[in-house]
Amino acid sequence: MFNLSDYLPIVLMFIVAIGFAAGNVLLSQLVGQHKATRTKTMPYECGKDPVGSARERFSVKFYLIAMIFILFDIEVIFLIPWAVVFKTFAASGYRWLVYVEMMLFVFLLLVGYIYVVKKGAFDWGERARREAEAEGRAIKEMQKRKESAAQRAA
Repeated sequence: MFNLSDYLPIVLMFIVAIGFAAGNVLLSQLVGQHKATRTKTMPYECGKDPVGSARERFSVKFYLIAMIFILFDIEVIFLIPWAVVFKTFAASGYRWLVYVEMMLFVFLLLVGYIYVVKKGAFDWGERARREAEAEGRAIKEMQKRKESAAQRAA
């Protein structure tokens, strides 16, 4: 039988979530600092400083980070159902088999993560900024050459 009061916890959860989000935004507006510096007002896109034209090609690093994010996100999606059904498998006598399989899966994830860290994919330090700036200068120079070649041809 349909009873509207059964949905009260869900409605209460939404009210608390919306209140929490709105409260944090309001609190940061009231208490937070409002100093607009050049760095704070500059657009930011996934660790890549906006240098050059908006029509330029993105670095391979941008796509690499996106793929790594999707990869680890999918792995987490596999961990949640496993955790939910683990108790069922444990009761049927397959506890160690299922546990070892998942730990092997987590180990392979860890190996992949270590590989990515060693390759420097998450390095967004000063060196990465210098590389992005140099890439931006090279693109500007290439655009200038194209424009001057087009003017000479005309």
